[in-house]
Amino acid sequence: MKDKRILYVSSEVIPYLPETEISSMSFEAPRMVNSKKGQIRIFMPRYGNINERRHQLHEVIRLSGMNLVINDMDMPLIIKVASIPKERMQVYFIDNDEYFKRKATYADENGKFYDDNDERAIFFAKGVIETVKKLNWSPDIIHVHGWLASFLPLYLRTYYDKEPLFENSKIVTSLYGQGFDGNLSSEVINKLKFDGIKEEHVEELKEPDYVNMMKVAINNSDALIIGSDKLPEALDEYLKELEMPVLNYHKKEVFSEAYLDFCLSKVLQ
Repeated sequence: MKDKRILYVSSEVIPYLPETEISSMSFEAPRMVNSKKGQIRIFMPRYGNINERRHQLHEVIRLSGMNLVINDMDMPLIIKVASIPKERMQVYFIDNDEYFKRKATYADENGKFYDDNDERAIFFAKGVIETVKKLNWSPDIIHVHGWLASFLPLYLRTYYDKEPLFENSKIVTSLYGQGFDGNLSSEVINKLKFDGIKEEHVEELKEPDYVNMMKVAINNSDALIIGSDKLPEALDEYLKELEMPVLNYHKKEVFSEAYLDFCLSKVLQ
């Protein structure tokens, strides 16, 4: 993986959030590529329950300051950065007071799913892409983890499909059993169509549940990684119909070698 550029976009990364399959793999995969002299960038949302002082986050003024239009509203984009201790890995945080200041990740203290999680996912996808454009950093692979990051493949293949920086980038999506119950806002298709995304690209989101959100990500990816021992049955069935490279589930202890081989022999071939 020497000198290969991999962009990691995740809804969760340790040590900034508790350990889950998503947050753990979003740390382990870049750490391993970094140790093989690959070049990495990691992006995640700056949720309000991340302790900025403890983790030493600071705003990157030269990357902040633009507004992203979400469903006809101007939303300021703030970029923060921190370094993971002992790993020499930087993490970029996508922030906005309206979407990410609240003191939780996906649901309130009563467990109620946030009504604007669809807009938060759109904002995160566009914020990552616009920031990478500002960095002028062209990734060989873009590796997506977690449902809140899962609009990124859609935006790269539609809204940003003429962007030369990503012209040769391969999109890899990891699929996990860890999703959400219920649905996103019933208006999510209209919010995506506001950005000129055609309905045929988001047909599945007429019922915007976790499985259908991941189907949209799959449809816009070049390769897939199974990140959980058990996926929702509907996703398992969907995968059987696909003709694209898939890395089956590997436990964390034996993941590294399989992941490296998959990236080099199947994704970057």
